[in-house]
Amino acid sequence: MDKIILYIHGKGGNATEADRFRSILPEYDIIGIDYDDSFPSAAKRDIQAAYDKLAGQYLHISVLANSIGAYFAMLALQDRKVNKAALISPILDMERLICDMMLWAGVTEETLEKQGEVPTTFGETLSYKYLCYARSNPICWTVPTEILYAEKDNLTSRNTVEQFVSSHNAHSTVMENGEHWFHTDEQLNFLCKWLKSVFINK
Repeated sequence: MDKIILYIHGKGGNATEADRFRSILPEYDIIGIDYDDSFPSAAKRDIQAAYDKLAGQYLHISVLANSIGAYFAMLALQDRKVNKAALISPILDMERLICDMMLWAGVTEETLEKQGEVPTTFGETLSYKYLCYARSNPICWTVPTEILYAEKDNLTSRNTVEQFVSSHNAHSTVMENGEHWFHTDEQLNFLCKWLKSVFINK
């Protein structure tokens, strides 16, 4: 088989999630990538290493990434050859997300800079180092990209998606009443049909 999809999971996920997609997309080899998500540069290193190990074995390499995995995928592979990308509930603007979370937590940038890290009541720890990294490492993504966005996504706004689509080689599909985490039968069926439309019917 000369076509492979690299699956890059979201927060709390793992490479074995790739198994669920093999029956949906039998025309492709699908390999899940595990990575160190403690900091973007660590995730970038691990994803690039996995890509470089496989690149010589396949003519066509595509990416399927979920949530923050999409951010890490674009960060790591923006200078690698990728034929197509499919992003599920992607984090498209990390700086914007961090600033939004600061607003939700009532934390100013001055406070974050002074303290370095600030835990929040919603389970995330804000990091000034992480914010600075996101700002100083902008993503230049030119890969043809399909985005599956959920109407009720609480991490990425629809405006952020629309801005990304208008400024990149990208197209979005919106699931009305969908959530950031696709997990119900209805959501998973929608995801399955979308994947087939992206990788088989095009």
